[in-house]
Amino acid sequence: MSDDLRHMRHALSLAARGLGNTWPNPAVGCVLVKEGRVIARGWTQPGGRPHAEAMALAAAGPAARGATAYVTLEPCAHHGQTPPCADALIAAGVTRVVVALQDPDPRVDGGGIARLRAAGIAVTTDVMRTEAQRQQAGFLHRVRRGRPLLTLKLATSLDGRIATATGESRWITGPAARRLVHGMRLEHDAVLVGGGTARTDDPDLTVRGFGPVRQPVRVVWSRHLDLPLDGRLARTAREVPVWLCHGGDASPDLTAAWEGLGARLIPLDTGRARQIDPAAALDALAEAGITRVFCEGGGALAASLLAGDLVDRLVTFQAGLALGAEGRPALGAMGVDRLADAPRFVLAQTRQVGPDAMHVWERRA
Repeated sequence: MSDDLRHMRHALSLAARGLGNTWPNPAVGCVLVKEGRVIARGWTQPGGRPHAEAMALAAAGPAARGATAYVTLEPCAHHGQTPPCADALIAAGVTRVVVALQDPDPRVDGGGIARLRAAGIAVTTDVMRTEAQRQQAGFLHRVRRGRPLLTLKLATSLDGRIATATGESRWITGPAARRLVHGMRLEHDAVLVGGGTARTDDPDLTVRGFGPVRQPVRVVWSRHLDLPLDGRLARTAREVPVWLCHGGDASPDLTAAWEGLGARLIPLDTGRARQIDPAAALDALAEAGITRVFCEGGGALAASLLAGDLVDRLVTFQAGLALGAEGRPALGAMGVDRLADAPRFVLAQTRQVGPDAMHVWERRA
């Protein structure tokens, strides 16, 4: 492995620490190397600042002069709440910058690289670009498509059921799978469920078992806002963010009650269908800064997302039990009459998790 690949892999591992923590900014990693030795490293801090380059330069101090910086995303070139990282690298006296991925944000989009080269700094691009693209998928979705990356998680029996006929669902999968799901929540900006799941399961939707962490935003789509005002989400809305996407016809009493509890309300035009439009709701989340959404909703919400071609990654956990036709299906009606119209995914990963099987499916290119 070349030195560039080795150090960029190190930078990518640092960037991964910020996933779910840095929105609306991307999670970036930076490694400073001098005379073949790592002298400092940094990654984007919670809330999106300080940036990775600033963290690494601060750790290196004067030793940064003459160093090579490995950065997983092009250094920013615009003045926001912090000065441009490209300028900071120039001022620190680094002599070379290795970049994994150019930043498509219109405020940057090659400007950071151009500024570095204009200052006489050697710049190498596209080192481990594919790996960086995958890591930055949420940020790239938000910038290029105006919506966040959406991962849909389904935990089912062998025959695709998520509960018995009476609604019993705890627990279909085992402890190892449930812990892995908490880890997946941790890597996303928001966890999403529908109103039916919020009413039936009274979920907490927080990350547990990983110590003190920055919790993801808990998002519920509920047209009427008819959610339990004494449930777990309501009781903890001031401690962990709760965002509620609802229709314009929701009761003013309920909107006032939820606002009083500390929830953030996102009103949406339900249109003639008089239902929340999944695409519009995701657009609204992106506008609010969300880049990665982890959906754990029920069959109706999952079906609407799949039918709308809005699922980028599908994670399925399958337990070794069967519930029969009377059990509740993982997906609601999708109106698929022909196989050619069914959403299809490409298998990216499969593994055993305790007694269960996990499959990760990717959107077709």
